[in-house]
Parts: sequence; structure tokens; C-alpha cells
Amino acid sequence: MNRYNGFTLIEVLVALAILVSLTAIGVPSLVDYTVKLKVDNEISHLYRLLLSARNSAINSGKPTTVCPLDKQNHCSDDWAQSIYVFTDSNDNKRFEPSDNEQIIVMKNAISVQDKLQYGKNRIGVTYTSTGHLSGWGQNGTFKYCPKNHLNQSRGIIVATSGRLYKSYQSTRGKNKGKDKNRSGTVILCK
Repeated sequence: MNRYNGFTLIEVLVALAILVSLTAIGVPSLVDYTVKLKVDNEISHLYRLLLSARNSAINSGKPTTVCPLDKQNHCSDDWAQSIYVFTDSNDNKRFEPSDNEQIIVMKNAISVQDKLQYGKNRIGVTYTSTGHLSGWGQNGTFKYCPKNHLNQSRGIIVATSGRLYKSYQSTRGKNKGKDKNRSGTVILCK
């Protein structure tokens, strides 16, 4: 009697069916986890950038601005681009190296499909030497919204006092699992 070592067609098909089932269950979870890590990384980087600006303003005694710069070195409202922290001696939201203003740190642009917004068309955040914002109307919420995963949106709230607060995740109600700002509004990009 001849014995063959190996698998039968039925055994291979059953093993393949199990593998496909496990993959179908695991891949969406992996994608959500990857998006969550990306959002957490961007929010943490932005948080550190804002803290650096506030600390620089306090330590140097000079106004320090956080904003995306356009080609003429003016602050713009296109927060998806690279964001710069620079000393802003005359508090005009324009980087002017001729006035001995210096770039302290910068953050690279976010993924092309994602959104980063600050308030309603706000063009910058400027800290004074006291650590407060340099004027009314600069406070607001940074909102980071990944494409096709809006339920993973997160935010950073910038208070007039200059303090920063990360959004928190709702634990109940219809918005369970979504991040909210301090007043309870869900973080959404428009």
C-alpha cells in the first residue's frame, strides 16, 4: 500500500477558509489602529510645537508666533502645510529675518488627504512674554481629521491664557468614542 505525505484538497481549503476569515476580521482593526496612531502622533507633535512656542515667548521675552507661512513669509490659514514657530518681534504674524526674527522649530505638512484646521480661518497663534495669547480672538480649537476616519478626529484647545487642553473621548451617548472639546462639542472638520 502506498502512503503519500501531504495534505488533501479538503484540508487545504479548510485551512485557507480559516485564514481568510481571520484576515477579514483583523485587517479593519489594523487599519483603524494605524489611523489612530497617525492622529495621536500628529496631535502630540502639534501639542509640543505649541508648548515650545509658549516656552520660547516666556524665556526670551519676545512674542512668538505659530503658523503656516506662505511664499512671502506671511502667516496663512492653510494649516495642512508646514507649521513654523518663530520669534515675532513686532507681533505682525510675518517672519522677517531682517528684523532678527528666528525660526525656532517647524513641523512638516500633514498627509495630503487629512485636514488640520484652527478656529474659523485663523492665521496664527502668538504668545506674549507672559505666556498668554497676544490678543483676543486667537483662542480656538485645532482639529485634526483623517480622511475616511472622521470618528478618529482629535483636537487641541488653545485658551486665551495660553494653556493647552487636548480633546477628550466621549464615553456615553450617541457620540460615544468620539473626541470632544471642553464645552462638549464633537471635534469635526468642515
